[in-house]
Amino acid sequence: MSEELEKKANYSADSIQALEGIEHVRMRPSMYIGDVGPRGLHHLVYEVVDNSIDEAMGGYCDTIAVTINEDNSISVSDNGRGIPVDMHKKEGVSALEVVMTKIGAGGKFDKDSYKVSGGLHGVGVSCVNALSNKLIATVHRDGKVWEQEYSRGKASYPVKNIGESDKHGTTVTFWPDNSIFTQTTEYSYDTLANRMRELAYLNKGVKLTITDKRNKDEQGDDVKETFHSEEGLKEFVRFLDGNREQLTQSVIAMEGEKNGIPVEVAMTYNTSYTENLHSYVNNINTHEGGTHLTGFRRGLTTTLKKYADASGMLDKLKFEIAGDDFREGLTAIVSVKVSEPQFEGQTKTKLGNREVSAAVSQAVSEMLTDYLEEHPDDAKIIVQKVILAAQARHAATKAREMVQRKTVMSVGGLPGKLSDCSEQDPALCEVFLVEGDSAGGTAKQGRDRNFQAILPLRGKILNVEKAMQHKVFENEEIKNIYTALGVTIGTEEDSKALNLDKLRYHKVVIMCDADVDGSHIETLILTFFFRYMRELIEEGHIYIATPPLYLVKKGAKKQYAWNDDQRDILMKEFGQGAAIQRYKGLGEMNAEQLWETTMNPEMRTLRQVTIDNAVETDRIFSMLMGDEVPPRREFIEKNAVYANIDA
Repeated sequence: MSEELEKKANYSADSIQALEGIEHVRMRPSMYIGDVGPRGLHHLVYEVVDNSIDEAMGGYCDTIAVTINEDNSISVSDNGRGIPVDMHKKEGVSALEVVMTKIGAGGKFDKDSYKVSGGLHGVGVSCVNALSNKLIATVHRDGKVWEQEYSRGKASYPVKNIGESDKHGTTVTFWPDNSIFTQTTEYSYDTLANRMRELAYLNKGVKLTITDKRNKDEQGDDVKETFHSEEGLKEFVRFLDGNREQLTQSVIAMEGEKNGIPVEVAMTYNTSYTENLHSYVNNINTHEGGTHLTGFRRGLTTTLKKYADASGMLDKLKFEIAGDDFREGLTAIVSVKVSEPQFEGQTKTKLGNREVSAAVSQAVSEMLTDYLEEHPDDAKIIVQKVILAAQARHAATKAREMVQRKTVMSVGGLPGKLSDCSEQDPALCEVFLVEGDSAGGTAKQGRDRNFQAILPLRGKILNVEKAMQHKVFENEEIKNIYTALGVTIGTEEDSKALNLDKLRYHKVVIMCDADVDGSHIETLILTFFFRYMRELIEEGHIYIATPPLYLVKKGAKKQYAWNDDQRDILMKEFGQGAAIQRYKGLGEMNAEQLWETTMNPEMRTLRQVTIDNAVETDRIFSMLMGDEVPPRREFIEKNAVYANIDA
């Protein structure tokens, strides 16, 4: 055995390095896990799973199981080597205790133990421990079973041997601290399942299961799913593009090592007009992009341009092809493994390592060159798509300039239908995008004119999922949204970039009827924001109003209900003689009712729109707003509580 292999195999207490203590974690949890809402709660699970994934990436583990227990605690088990339990020389306690109680402690800081690792840059499982009321770690290692329990990050007793076993691996069970996660400690099965699916695609050959002991399936068994991918990113791209019409016969894919950096890329073209690029570093979704995405774009553009020029298909084109033209209708996933990633950006999800750009660019160039030579029919189709995209871009430029001129004008250039507010500070202002002129009129009467603006939208806005870019910019309702918000559209090179400094309202509230039609309009507007103004969602500016469905009355007594369950409870409380008014739309409420239920900041409930998983959001929008009916029907039947499904 070589010296390097011997070092890797000798995973013991000496491999564990402790960087600092956990004192600040409980005091400043958001510094470590992002927030203490649902996103941070689920991040605890990801941190524990990341430890197991690190074992898998090192070649020591191929099965990871996540269980949501009946009491809403979480168990994560793997069949890796098991965290070392022998005495740590420097710390004077078991290595397991060091890993569980010291921030930054773990084998991932010892280059001999792991070449690369994911997770929150070393925060890891000790952070989960600190933010849990209780955590139990069970280790199967060297023929024995070891256990240690912790309370809010501190060991309750020394590591003890509780039996013998021929298995190997680690199980961590934890109960999130409800004094820190005050909003909720209830886990979403779908959120966790989506992440497990993603990890299975990113780490082919590893089996990930998720079990929900709180719910039963039709057979009476625990709800359970298993994710396992043999083809990795190729399967991931097929899954993502399942609701789109494909242009190429197969997924273009490669994996290999360039300049010492493992690179995996998969891509395909479809008939849509949107670009869907998703990038990962060590399994972390880098939604702000970075050097790996720059390298991908450079490799794609250079190689396709070279092929298109040589083919002679561009000879009659009277203008230059731009980078965006090569990416219209493209779905691609780029995954790299970097031993010491440097992250930048607002949420630390933008890769900064310069050496990665050249590695990815080279890999993509080689992959595409081979594919285009071997698949001349696909190559021709791709170049034709690029030419059409270039022609549409020129048309879009004119439409964009029209919107731009209208947007940058003074208040006199605002849409005629906009009823603006008097407050000048955008941080204090909010605008309601209201379905229809009738509801818009009621909202104008009911609002607080000081800080609330109203923009009525006529009917259903354009479905941007199925429209070319210049058609989007020519649409009257969409032009009004751009103009009212005051944001300018990006350049041709980055057509989605917005100038958020000019945003006139920091709360943009979508207010539609509480029925199926209203939900459809809501989804159309959200699709537009996701595809063309995603920064507004990412910065937390988009909200959905929640008008009530019912008014329950008895004499002078009245109360609103937002769903059937609330209505039934109120009917029981009010007793015999209670009357129900069903609101079919916002227009059925008078101005006072709309204010007190839906617009008054003291009383209303606004739902903030967030993107927890950009990949899954992209898939859902393409499915809901695309041409394929069966998956849309299945989604609605599974998720809609009151929707009537027409044939």
